[in-house]
Amino acid sequence: MKGILGKKIGMTQVFAKNGKLIPVTVIEVEPNVVSQIKTKETDGYEAIQLAAFSKKEKNTNKPTMGHLKKAGCEPKRFLKEIRGVNISDYTLGQTLDASIFTEGEMVDVSGISKGEGFQGVIKRHNQSRGPMGHGSQYHRGVGSMGTLLPMHVLKGKKLPGHMGHVLTTVQNLEVVKIDLENNVILIKGNVPGPKKSLVVIKTAVKNPDKINEKEDLVFYEVEEVNASEVETNVETEEINEVETKEVESSQE
Repeated sequence: MKGILGKKIGMTQVFAKNGKLIPVTVIEVEPNVVSQIKTKETDGYEAIQLAAFSKKEKNTNKPTMGHLKKAGCEPKRFLKEIRGVNISDYTLGQTLDASIFTEGEMVDVSGISKGEGFQGVIKRHNQSRGPMGHGSQYHRGVGSMGTLLPMHVLKGKKLPGHMGHVLTTVQNLEVVKIDLENNVILIKGNVPGPKKSLVVIKTAVKNPDKINEKEDLVFYEVEEVNASEVETNVETEEINEVETKEVESSQE
């Protein structure tokens, strides 16, 4: 088991050389610092704590500052534990980057899903609506509240309420591309959470040893336009517009 913290940037698409279109999620993975190593003797279980994404020292409280200074680490915004790892492979203050994964490897991605606010049973629990005729008087209701005997709503009844904003994990996603220059991982498919939210990428639980064949991707580079050329083109267009207006006014 291995893992790393990242930030969801958004979705895009890439193309393989055979013409295949691959929808991918772009995840920014800045170098993670091992801020703590937990052992059975001291903590009762084995795990490593990762710290990622720097923030200002003035926005960090003193206990967190003291905790991170033990690892020689600057203030970080996110601290997360990864369990099930071999702690002997890690040292305090060690830096991890996207290279711990390989292209084609299967991973599980966890994050906080998008908040949907207060929703009814049709959207929240996928229930069906009633007849939409004017005499129905029952269009988007919650259904039966229970039998007459208990005289109260039965436990487990699906009702309207807060939807989303819960910890969600999507399993068996493929790592399509690892870009170490830009600290980015491209993962096939969608991952939970809104943009700029924290996600945790870990080895797939169900397929830890599976590595798919690497896709040869085609990237298209946008040609840079010279700023002076753009300015001259704009000036010539403005001159042409002025000349056409003068000609039209003289004809009138």
